[in-house]
Amino acid sequence: MNRLVPQETALQVLQKLLAEGYDLRYQPDKHRTTVLDPAGNELLHFRLPLLLPPPSMLGQVTRWDMHYIILLIQSGSCAVGYFENGQNLDHKVFRSYMVRKKQGKSQVKYLKTKGKSRAGSRVRLGETQEFFENINERLQEYFEEHEIHRIAMSCSKILIPYLFDSKVATPFNKKDERLLKIPKHIHTPIYEVLLNTHKFLLKGELIYDVSQQPLIDSLLPPPETAASDTDWEFEEEEAEYENDEEFEDEEE
Repeated sequence: MNRLVPQETALQVLQKLLAEGYDLRYQPDKHRTTVLDPAGNELLHFRLPLLLPPPSMLGQVTRWDMHYIILLIQSGSCAVGYFENGQNLDHKVFRSYMVRKKQGKSQVKYLKTKGKSRAGSRVRLGETQEFFENINERLQEYFEEHEIHRIAMSCSKILIPYLFDSKVATPFNKKDERLLKIPKHIHTPIYEVLLNTHKFLLKGELIYDVSQQPLIDSLLPPPETAASDTDWEFEEEEAEYENDEEFEDEEE
């Protein structure tokens, strides 16, 4: 089961887990902690709100400033934005002609399965290269003008080489510790989708088996004292953390 909670409630849950001495294993690339019982068995996963620090830093910082980029890429569509402490200060949407009209398949996937074809394919390939060059140019601007603490990213693995092998260099590498894989199905990237993804990342998410419902109930504050009406919102969309189609290096 998946349950979204607002940041204030997520903070209360995290404080309670720490106070009660649960074994917490933090995963930076997912900004989530796995909660274990004394025998080392997994009880639940807790994805933290983007603006909440890791458990080890909770209480050690008086102010948690967060400057971050959200980058959403699909074939022919990209939305990227720069954010500070929950506020979107800049964004850009890119589009490119990368889909073969008859087959409905992106040129990148076509080349991978069928090999290069003729004029139309070369045009689409050229636009694909320009598409990723434009994305990297905007990313370079963000990195030159701001200190970036986090890079939240959704990109299918087949497009990863085009991003990182572009003639315009990507201002981070595939192993950058600031990278955060967005655990959510992303619709065609436009500005509205970018903002909706941001709202999702600002919430915490409890991922658990129904057998752990009593534990969840004990961790969450009573509804009448909850931070907002969205405390009890359930996430029905795809939210798989181990989805191999999203931002994974291709095997050699």
